[in-house]
Amino acid sequence: MPNSQSTPRFAVVGHPNKGKSSIVAALAQNDAIAISQRSGTTTRAERYDVQVGDGAASYALIDTPGFQRPSKVLAWLKDQAPSADQRRAAVEKFLHSEDCAAQFPDETALLRPIIDGAAILYVVDGSRPYNPDYEAEMEILRWTGQASMALINPIESNAEVEAWQQALGQYFKIVRLFNPFLADRLRRDEILEAFAIIAPQWREPLEAVRSAYTQQEVLRLQSAAALLSDTLQKLCTHRCTTQTTSKSAAEAARPSLEARYFAEMRELEGAAHGRLKELYSYHKLDSQSDALPLDGDLFDTEKWIAWGLTRRQLAAAAGLAGASTGAVIDAAMAGSSLLLGALSGGLLAGAATWIAADTIAKFQFDRSKDSALGAYEAAFGPSSNANFPYVVTGRFLALLDTLRNRTHAQRDTALVPTIDLKNRLDELTSTERLALAKLLQGLAKQRIGDDSAEILLPLLKDESKT
Repeated sequence: MPNSQSTPRFAVVGHPNKGKSSIVAALAQNDAIAISQRSGTTTRAERYDVQVGDGAASYALIDTPGFQRPSKVLAWLKDQAPSADQRRAAVEKFLHSEDCAAQFPDETALLRPIIDGAAILYVVDGSRPYNPDYEAEMEILRWTGQASMALINPIESNAEVEAWQQALGQYFKIVRLFNPFLADRLRRDEILEAFAIIAPQWREPLEAVRSAYTQQEVLRLQSAAALLSDTLQKLCTHRCTTQTTSKSAAEAARPSLEARYFAEMRELEGAAHGRLKELYSYHKLDSQSDALPLDGDLFDTEKWIAWGLTRRQLAAAAGLAGASTGAVIDAAMAGSSLLLGALSGGLLAGAATWIAADTIAKFQFDRSKDSALGAYEAAFGPSSNANFPYVVTGRFLALLDTLRNRTHAQRDTALVPTIDLKNRLDELTSTERLALAKLLQGLAKQRIGDDSAEILLPLLKDESKT
């Protein structure tokens, strides 16, 4: 854990219940930080070292208790410092006083890291009216002599933001609006840039942090593509088998074998989604989405259409994957989208055999290759349905979008919506669409490509964030 005085560090301070811990959680990308509407959740200063990437770039956020009796503390300080040149010394005297520690434990805890060198990040609630009582807090912070900025957190609305901006501007050189529940990469970078302005001695390490965040996003996306590739391979090739002594016994084993297959498939997908959450530093996040629909008609049920493709859309993709020349591809595209473009009857007919099966996987049995285990082997799977890889991809992409659009300050269950997979495919270039169609067609036939992660990567990119 970095403890060097050269590490940028910022004490997040303010009145209770103004979202200090939420801001720390959002900036630190740490969903383990306790957040509560109850006053006094933070009872002591807690330092969080934010290490980005390999840890070479880092900074520290210090979550502190809220001010409880600022007017009385300021009165004590004024008794100790008749002139401005004595104000910081008065704050230091306050921290060394046992009587003050007993009377004002919260103020003592929040001021200590500031006197020890942390810059100040003062947080207020932009949805509540400005009150002159806050001026005692701001005056105490000014007495420390430390670099400072203010964040307005619009917890419920922006109703009082303008009044707060007018007041805060008289005490802080930099005032920013920051909602930790809606913050995105641009907002985070803006805060880091402001940090560098108020504490220029830390400009270089903070620039390294911003650069590391950018690289982190690239690496996360590459890891997500590799994870999706691995997940598709596991799900598309998975099969369950059992040995039996006769044909009738094999047939009798079908229900339990099918149930086991479905359970293991859902477990495999769940494990992959859990790893995706961890990749984006969500270790305590509960998410909710529709169960992987394995036992229905892959084209006639709404769930399959929502996650995957319609029969006609899939036929278009199959036709594109089977095209061997640019002219055929252009004809299939017909100047329209990949999946809704007009296709010739011959192309549809050519794809029909590929998408004929509606079920996810089939039950089959044959004579066992190992007579010592039984006369017959009964099996369920692997999936040969062409829509299945699209469904797995669509569900993975929906969770990825959900994670990217959340912040670590949110504590509610993440509801994973369905996505319009067709539109996402249409955003790819024709070359990318062709490669993806061929990849997913091959997966439906249990053919695994070495470059699958590279092919999947363009589909996972969030163009709105670039």
